[in-house]
Amino acid sequence: MSVGIVLIAHAGIGPALAGTAQFVLGELSLPLRVVVVSRDSRAEEVLEHLQAVTAELDQGDGVLILTDMYGATPTNVARRINPGRPVKIVTGVNLPMLLHVLNYPGRDLEALAATALEGGRQGILAVTDD
Repeated sequence: MSVGIVLIAHAGIGPALAGTAQFVLGELSLPLRVVVVSRDSRAEEVLEHLQAVTAELDQGDGVLILTDMYGATPTNVARRINPGRPVKIVTGVNLPMLLHVLNYPGRDLEALAATALEGGRQGILAVTDD
């Protein structure tokens, strides 16, 4: 079994990150699904979809939900998910975070959430001419 990954983000961001991860890595090491939140998405419908995707991905090891921005609809919906299954939410997803997660498929849910935070932070750098 393995942890499932749900990427829930505003339109365009999730599919682009998932597609780029697929391009960089080839075959993905963990099951990954994208939930898109568009301008006219209704929160209740997104929540129902997220619940269904999470239930589908949970093989017993839980689901890591990555969202694009704290305080926005994707994160607000994710926070309302049914706590009947092990779920961790990490917000501020970026490509280094997603790649980091996908490079450690053997980690449990708790460790994978920490890996996401670490990868996201390590991917933010100021580039200088030094």
